[in-house]
Amino acid sequence: MTPAVVLLEDKGVTFGVHEYDRGDGLRDFGREAAEALGLEHDQVFKTLLVDTEGGDAPRDPVVVVVPVSCMVSMKLVAAAVGAKKAAMCDPAAAERITGYVVGGISPLGQRKLLRTVLDESVELFDTIYVSGGRRGLDISLAPRDLADLLDAVVAPITA
Repeated sequence: MTPAVVLLEDKGVTFGVHEYDRGDGLRDFGREAAEALGLEHDQVFKTLLVDTEGGDAPRDPVVVVVPVSCMVSMKLVAAAVGAKKAAMCDPAAAERITGYVVGGISPLGQRKLLRTVLDESVELFDTIYVSGGRRGLDISLAPRDLADLLDAVVAPITA
């Protein structure tokens, strides 16, 4: 059990667990998950950590959840959280902050609840897939449940 799965069970949220075999040496973890599970790339979401600064936003990292088919727009992320600038968080720092390894970072069950922004495309689906907290494990759940658990903002954040 990962912290993400434990959190969902504790909160009584309906979800599915989907394990898949990982290829050796692949680095596009989200696309790999979509293909292994036979899902559309737009329905599988990757979790990124972004550093923000300036504006009304505190300097804490922000969790960003976007489809694996898209690139995140730092300008739009900054706007969504009231910051002046945003940049990708260093991978080692992301692992330290979340408690998960890169390629297995779940938006759920992180060491600390961080501000979270979900791309508006989550609203196109009844069910989305996010990392379950380790490589080779995805969780399916309703986007509204994910947003509610994380007290997330839903905004346009992809280029």
